[in-house]
Amino acid sequence: MAKETTSPKAKSEDLKPGLTVRVYQKIKELNAKGEEKERIQYYEGIIIAKKHGREAGTTITVRKISDGVGVEKIFPLNLPAITKIEIKKRAKVRRAKLYYLRNYKKKLKEKIIA
Repeated sequence: MAKETTSPKAKSEDLKPGLTVRVYQKIKELNAKGEEKERIQYYEGIIIAKKHGREAGTTITVRKISDGVGVEKIFPLNLPAITKIEIKKRAKVRRAKLYYLRNYKKKLKEKIIA
């Protein structure tokens, strides 16, 4: 059971660097017949930066390792396509921006949130 936040205000205040989150996002696709189809896809990774504080344009940068390659994605928190954000783990960090993780080989010490 992970903690779920749905309102943009709650998202903005609860999220901070060092959290491993799962961001659920609606994706629109075209099938073979040309019909639009909508599905929900999640992106799981660690938050390395949060920008613009409590403004309307608050964004978080989420980083994950996919097939040995680091992938970062920036999510605006007021994006209507984001359905929910689950917090999976919490790491102990002492920085506001975790850009050093881009060339950091060790893992952070994390606690699983139940």
